[in-house]
Amino acid sequence: MDTLHHQLSQPGSLHHGGRLRAAATRFEIPLENWLDLSTGINSNGWPVRTPPASTWVRLPEEEDELNATACRYYGTDFLLPVAGSQAAIQALPQLRAPSRVSVLNPGYAEHAHAWKRHHHTVFAVTPEQIDAALPDTDVLIIIHPNNPTGDVFPIARLLDWHAQLTGRGGWLIVDEAFMDATPELSIAAYTTRPGLIVLRSLGKFFGLAGARVGFVCAHPKLLVALNNLLGPWAVNAPARWIAIQALQDDDWQGKARQRLLQDSQRFHALLSQHHLPPDGGTAFFQWVRSAEAHYVFEKLALQGILTRFFSDPGSLRLGLPATEMEWQRLDRALARI
Repeated sequence: MDTLHHQLSQPGSLHHGGRLRAAATRFEIPLENWLDLSTGINSNGWPVRTPPASTWVRLPEEEDELNATACRYYGTDFLLPVAGSQAAIQALPQLRAPSRVSVLNPGYAEHAHAWKRHHHTVFAVTPEQIDAALPDTDVLIIIHPNNPTGDVFPIARLLDWHAQLTGRGGWLIVDEAFMDATPELSIAAYTTRPGLIVLRSLGKFFGLAGARVGFVCAHPKLLVALNNLLGPWAVNAPARWIAIQALQDDDWQGKARQRLLQDSQRFHALLSQHHLPPDGGTAFFQWVRSAEAHYVFEKLALQGILTRFFSDPGSLRLGLPATEMEWQRLDRALARI
């Protein structure tokens, strides 16, 4: 039987987690009966408040508090709000002439896809291959922590790679979509340096994936070029208002980080107990590499639990359960495999 991954793949598109309706159709289980662990999004996200009615009848205004609030949160001097970091991933390749691009692999596949589509030469590199590949690289793309392996890199090492690249006009792009639980590992504070670009998002930590709010932290010259390419009103007014409130909520952020880190330890122990010891992970998900990954994916799906299957290498990414009932349901399902 084809996996859900292969069934849903279409020419020119990539498969992602969260396609719950397709899973419900394929496995003939009603939508409301599923436990979705496929995305890595914090399912105990920021408690959304209702935006004022005025946000719906006025065009977005760049003079609001969003930039200043986001700069404080990310610890950077300059940034540009975008419609989710995906918008930046698709746009950045258009700001360079054809280049040699090294992309961390395995990793978030949209990066390589976007650069290939705009006629750049793309190479997949493992963490161990980066140093050797760097002399022949114009743009290095790091997902940090990596998705799905959870790999992290010391800031000093990232800055060394950046220095080598920028010395010949290159870029280091660091996708920090899963960074919020471990802000001490972020390199965003260094993005006043030309050629260093950091992508952030409200989707994972704040659980606001549907709002489509992301940020590009970079040198002002690059941000101007990116803004000109994307055009006005990239982020809608209600989403801007919600983002400001979430980024200002220091109390919720502190509690959420503590809970995520504790739950990730619990998750590691649970999977290990069921003979699926993780090979990596973050505060948001665990990554299990196994020759039986496809089998486990199917057996969990038949019980209404959706995970993220990767064929190369054969592995599963499992996001955190949200409630005690969900933890117990997953425990029981794993015991049946």
